[in-house]
Amino acid sequence: MSNNWAEIVDGTWPAARYQRLGPFLLREGRGGGSRVSAASALGPANEDDIDAAEAAMLSMGQKRIFCLPPGDEALDAMLAQRGYDILDPVNIYVCPISRLIDQPIPPVMVFSIWEPLEIMREIWASGGIGPERIAVMERAKGPKTGFLLRHNDKPSGVAFVAMHADTAMVHALEVLPEHRRQGLGHWTMRAAAFWARDHGAQNLSVICTKANEGANGLYRALGMEIAGEYHYRHLV
Repeated sequence: MSNNWAEIVDGTWPAARYQRLGPFLLREGRGGGSRVSAASALGPANEDDIDAAEAAMLSMGQKRIFCLPPGDEALDAMLAQRGYDILDPVNIYVCPISRLIDQPIPPVMVFSIWEPLEIMREIWASGGIGPERIAVMERAKGPKTGFLLRHNDKPSGVAFVAMHADTAMVHALEVLPEHRRQGLGHWTMRAAAFWARDHGAQNLSVICTKANEGANGLYRALGMEIAGEYHYRHLV
């Protein structure tokens, strides 16, 4: 992940606290998941640096986890030697806003709402996105919104969108199982592009695990391109 993409991710899905320790940037996630809990290298690290980062993460009550973009191969190898397993390789997709605002959103399908309604919290919770991740959304300081999706006159999904600099990033897109394969993801991304345009963004981005074939196919079909990638290594 380039410094620019790291800043966009941290700006739109922020940790509760950041700490510089030697060559590492540590994140305190407070239960908000891997992305807000992982340490990132800002420069070359040695074994003593890793020891110190591990101790600091454990003192936060977190598992030992590092975020590794291309260019961190030396650290990746050191962590592998220590028994760290690879976790959740992801793609970062991006496209210009203009690519996704050529079609109007069907009426009464996507509603922009912030603070989240109770039904939105319930849908997120059904997908494993609980209060700790809602707290991540609440920490985002730039323009942001939640989306409530409707299908067949029923609440059917949710998403979170936040901006950093000229890029809006979609997070926590969750569609209820009985409403999947109905185009809701497609229209959510287009609705996010309209929202982003209205708030001055130039680009729309989203992060997707490489294992999620359906989501990767959706983003490619929308004309989004891979702009970065990273994976985690964690020790349980």
